[in-house]
Amino acid sequence: MRLNTYLNYGGNCAKAFKFYEEHLGGKIGMIMKHGDMPDPSKVMPEWKDAVLHATITIGETVIMASDVPPDRWKPMRSAYLALHLASDADAQRLFALLADGGDVFMPLQETFFASRFAQLRDKFGTSWMLLHEKPMGTRP
Repeated sequence: MRLNTYLNYGGNCAKAFKFYEEHLGGKIGMIMKHGDMPDPSKVMPEWKDAVLHATITIGETVIMASDVPPDRWKPMRSAYLALHLASDADAQRLFALLADGGDVFMPLQETFFASRFAQLRDKFGTSWMLLHEKPMGTRP
């Protein structure tokens, strides 16, 4: 058994995945557009460039996604993609990239369990938790 996360986007899935590939070191496995279906004549013209199915691997995690009609799309709520980072510098760099144009719920800061921790929603609607954990022996 394998569990994967599947995200919906409101028309910017390909742009989001290209951003994550460039800035998070992800690797896009595939991006299939509605216009790539076997009979594209059945696709409404405004949907031919919308993503039907896409995959990206970030670290060891595969994320799948697609575009949904804008009237059905809502920004991610009550769930986060938790990104465990190797250093405070990585946390600061990625926080700046992901927060740009997004909504910060908790600014990047030190907590009792992490030297850097933040919660935010990026400009694509994906919610992120950034975490550079403190070693177990240094926690209160």
